[in-house]
Amino acid sequence: MITAQLRNELDNLARQYPTRASALLPALDAIQRANDNYLSPEDIRAVAHILGVPPARAFGVGTFYSLLNVARKPGKWHLQVDTNVPALLMGADKVLAALEEKLGIRAGQTTSDGMFTLSAVEDLGSCATCPVIQVNDTYYERMTPERAKALIDDLKEGRAPDPGPSCDCNWSTACDVLLHNRGEPQAREIEKYINRGGYVGLRKALQMTPEAAHNEVKRAIVRGRGGAGFPAGMKWGFLAKEKDKPVYLICNADEGEPGTFKDRQIIEFDPHLLVEGMAIAAHCIGAKKAFIYLRGEYRWIAHILRSAIQEATKAGLLNHVDIIVHLGAGSYVCGDETALIESLEGKRGQPRRKPPFFPAAVGLYGCPTVVNNVETLACLPFVFARGAELFKNMGVVGNAGPKLFGVSGHVNKPGVFEFELGVPVSRVLDAAGGVKGKLKAVIVGGLSVPVLKAEECENLKLDYDSCLKKGTM
Repeated sequence: MITAQLRNELDNLARQYPTRASALLPALDAIQRANDNYLSPEDIRAVAHILGVPPARAFGVGTFYSLLNVARKPGKWHLQVDTNVPALLMGADKVLAALEEKLGIRAGQTTSDGMFTLSAVEDLGSCATCPVIQVNDTYYERMTPERAKALIDDLKEGRAPDPGPSCDCNWSTACDVLLHNRGEPQAREIEKYINRGGYVGLRKALQMTPEAAHNEVKRAIVRGRGGAGFPAGMKWGFLAKEKDKPVYLICNADEGEPGTFKDRQIIEFDPHLLVEGMAIAAHCIGAKKAFIYLRGEYRWIAHILRSAIQEATKAGLLNHVDIIVHLGAGSYVCGDETALIESLEGKRGQPRRKPPFFPAAVGLYGCPTVVNNVETLACLPFVFARGAELFKNMGVVGNAGPKLFGVSGHVNKPGVFEFELGVPVSRVLDAAGGVKGKLKAVIVGGLSVPVLKAEECENLKLDYDSCLKKGTM
């Protein structure tokens, strides 16, 4: 049932977007949370009516995303165990088996009393702190079979125990750029961020014309940090020059590739770095509206990002752009930029055909759109605060700047480590405490890339061109 108060909340959600249909996913999520974590057919029809979309479209969205519960109502406590490759290497199979034994059910089932649902899922963005169990919205990291059983005992008593520090993994920086504030208390607060040099880059960028600022990014050769390594400044140059259509900026924070957890270090612990980077990018391309598409499992990080945006807005730093945090709802394919755009428009997150749907020409709402990932945008404050030349001189020729490397699996100190592009893979493994036993293979860029055998990693430098030559890009 949708109360008058809830309907008002949905209307307020819809007003944030250029089209009401874009509020479909967050609206379904809000209704589900208000109705004991379940979406009934009646609720879906009601949401469709409120937002003015066809019921078939609303049902299509409701049945596409894994975090929306249409087919069945989960238990009071929904336990999702990460079973991707790094998690299995760190004992997730034993944790899952312990839960199955304790609850008397298998993964994918609910206990007869309706208290517990157990699921096995792929990658919760916690690869350095595996095994991890997500209980409703809370991450319990560094779990063991014994801790998992104790967790069930607590939940049976109706109390969710303190999960402890979030993402308490090993980290270090050889560049002091992207992890500059990682270990700094109160770094999420704008006062601390500014005291440590924050928003200097934005202020300098805003003193330049958009064209001059764009050229600075091209001069720095900021390659995309989301996968292909395409230069961001060049990508922005493909934007259609249509004066009658707005330009949109989207930050892809749907970090769901198994083995990846680097962007979480920025958005959870240094949110203003991303906000500043987005504000700079928006100025460069003339975007008045920008979106952070955040994976649905990172719900608590959405609050962190929204707080940072509110602080920056209050400080008068975002007068030129409105930034909206948009939560996904569980879909690996939404990591693809065109699928992400479909999702943001209030549709099933399915990739578009390219051509004609290149985002720079026909993107969000059919308008010119730039999609960059978190780490790419987080590089921009340094470019403007310290200069394009200094950024370009970091790394190796054609591969400039700092890079975050997430290391998990059979290493002694799993974590995230910042080096210049072109660092030898051996140095990154040393930062992670070295390999446990004998090195057999390395997955360089997530599970979607070819695996390199130990002998193929000898003398490998971690930059886009070197990895491409090794056939793992």
